[in-house]
Amino acid sequence: MSAAVADWDAARLAGWSEPHLARVEAALSRWVGVDAPVLLGDAMRYAVLDGGKRLRPLLVLAASEAVGGNAAAALRAACATELIHAYSLVHDDLPSMDNDVLRRGKPTVHVKFGEADALLAGDALQALAFELLTPEGDEIPAATQATLCRLLARAAGSQGMAGGQAIDLASVGLALNEAQLREMHRLKTGALLQGSVEMGAACAANVAPTALAALRDYGAAIGLAFQVVDDILDVTADSETLGKTAGKDAAADKPTYVSLWGLDGARAQAKQLLAESLAALERSGLAETAALRALAHMVVDRDR
Repeated sequence: MSAAVADWDAARLAGWSEPHLARVEAALSRWVGVDAPVLLGDAMRYAVLDGGKRLRPLLVLAASEAVGGNAAAALRAACATELIHAYSLVHDDLPSMDNDVLRRGKPTVHVKFGEADALLAGDALQALAFELLTPEGDEIPAATQATLCRLLARAAGSQGMAGGQAIDLASVGLALNEAQLREMHRLKTGALLQGSVEMGAACAANVAPTALAALRDYGAAIGLAFQVVDDILDVTADSETLGKTAGKDAAADKPTYVSLWGLDGARAQAKQLLAESLAALERSGLAETAALRALAHMVVDRDR
């Protein structure tokens, strides 16, 4: 890695991300739960605001910048991906799913508000995500709105996040092989991360097919890398650092990359996926990919 890239990764990522995150936080605060019945609105805002890495919104914004996308569309798409992510966490934490009590360093939504309101909050966040993608007026072309909705629905549905979670629940106690584990996490975790990159790219018209294909490959690689690192941190980090319950995968007898390859093997796989993501950016032919490069390094090098 060149010194210039190292400097961007270490020092400039925060400078790039902070104003973007401020815009995302302001928009989420403005849009989430404000017109909902008070208890439902409180649960929605509790699930979304004041927590999380906001990786998916940053991927949307970075990809949109790389292709010269519509800024208004990118902001709405960034918020929509975070709402889908938040809804999935609310539902995954329910007693009927993973039965977790800690998320983002605070009690999970069902612990704070009860199971019924947690379920409704997740439902409402999912609906709001698609409402944000389809605003009135002509600031965002109708074709762009439709494409963003399709990409997000595919990433979140049976061929994406929900399908991966179903496989995960059915795999407890089973010894999955590498191909089965990769497919589960490609859907459960990777689909929304890859979809975030694709949605950012969809904010521009007339992007070269080769660039779009390369961005899809980039998103697929970092989506899988994110899960590999998650599996490593579940073993090596504590709950306070993670902001969620550490060691829960092993306790639940879930198959992970660490259980399949061991810690050293999982770490090597994360590095390989990072290399694949950076190679994809090189193939894209796009000039403005420094933020995407830095985000890929952040995914692999993070400690929480």
